[in-house]
Amino acid sequence: MRFLIVEDDFTSRKFMQTILSPYGDCDIAVNGKEALEAFEASLSGEKYDLICLDIMMPEMDGQEALRRMRDIEKSKGIRSTDEVKVVMITALDDPKNVVEAYYKGGATSYVPKPVDRQLFIQLLKNLGVLA
Repeated sequence: MRFLIVEDDFTSRKFMQTILSPYGDCDIAVNGKEALEAFEASLSGEKYDLICLDIMMPEMDGQEALRRMRDIEKSKGIRSTDEVKVVMITALDDPKNVVEAYYKGGATSYVPKPVDRQLFIQLLKNLGVLA
């Protein structure tokens, strides 16, 4: 398994890493620009099984990064059934942002902060990321 954790907050990033590292390799990006670079690089090698993407970040937010990732996948002929699974992570309880990211943005799912470890692992099992 290969994961990309995109989170500008150090504590949140480390927390996600402690959850996911027992299941595979975790790469880290601190903003959407770095996430996009890591995602593009992964397409020519070992692809990510999951990207955990914070919505609010400097330089490029998670919504924009996700839009660009989905555009890249389309341009490379990757079918929607083969798209990387992206879980948006948000401290926002603003329904508009959740709708933008999840329903319109192409996210596989979303998780509110603070992330509950057991619920997050169950979500990943339900998505087929973890066995």
